[in-house]
Amino acid sequence: MAMLHLKPARAPQDPKAPRASSLRDPKPAGEPSDVERVYGEIFDAAMDRRLLPGAKLTESALCAAFDCSRGTVRAALARLAHDKIVVIEPNRGAYVWQASPKEVRDVFAMRRALECIVIDMLTALDDVAERLAPLREMVEREQRAFEQGDRISWLRLSNAFHVELARLLDNQVLTEMLAGLCARTTLIIALGDASEDSTCSYLEHRDILDCIARRDAAGARTAMDHHLKDCEQRMDAAPGTDPWSALRRHPLTPTL
Repeated sequence: MAMLHLKPARAPQDPKAPRASSLRDPKPAGEPSDVERVYGEIFDAAMDRRLLPGAKLTESALCAAFDCSRGTVRAALARLAHDKIVVIEPNRGAYVWQASPKEVRDVFAMRRALECIVIDMLTALDDVAERLAPLREMVEREQRAFEQGDRISWLRLSNAFHVELARLLDNQVLTEMLAGLCARTTLIIALGDASEDSTCSYLEHRDILDCIARRDAAGARTAMDHHLKDCEQRMDAAPGTDPWSALRRHPLTPTL
C-alpha cells in the first residue's frame, strides 16, 4: 500500500473556482472548527481527483498533515462517511468511497430525475433568462480553465455549474440533495474518466443554458440527459486502476 505523502499541490489559477466543500448548505457561521477544516480538505482532495476512490486514509498521516488530534480526524472521517465520500470498515480503516455497479446506476438515475426537476422549475419562471447570467459567466470561466490547462479550476467549475443551477431556485433541500449527488458522481467518474482533455462539460453546459433561457423545457431535458449519459459512459472503469495515481500527480495538502 502506497503511503500518503502530503506535498504542496498546484493551486487553481481561477480564484473564483469554488471548492466543492464550499457548495454545501447550510454553511457554518464564523471560522471553521478543526473538524470542519479537515472534512473540507479531504472532501476537496477527492473532488479535485487528488484522492481517487479506493485510496486508504490513515489517521496518522492525516493528523500530521493537518496538525490535529486523532479525535478530530475520526470526527471528520465520520462526517465524510455520512456524506458517502468515505467508507469506514471495521478493522480495515477508512477509504475513499468507490461505487458498486448498482450504485453507479442508482446515482445517475437520481441525477437525471433531480436535474429534470430543476429544469422544469426554472423554465416556468418568467425571469429565467436574467437569472442565468451568473451561470453563463461561470461557463465562460470553465472554458478558459480548460483551454489554459487549469485542470483543478475546470473540475471545480464543472461540478459547481449543476449546484449553482439548482441554487437559482432558492430551494435549500433540492440544492443539498443535488450537491450530494454531484459529489458522488464526481467520485464515480474519477476512476473511469481516463481522458483529462474532454471538452464536453462547458459545451454541453452552454447548450443546457440556451434551452432553459428559451424556456424550452423539453430541449433542456434532452440536453441534460445527453450530458449525463456522456458522463456515465466515460466512466467505464478499468480494473486495477491505482487509487494513488492522481495523488502522486496532484498531492494532497492543507490549503488553509
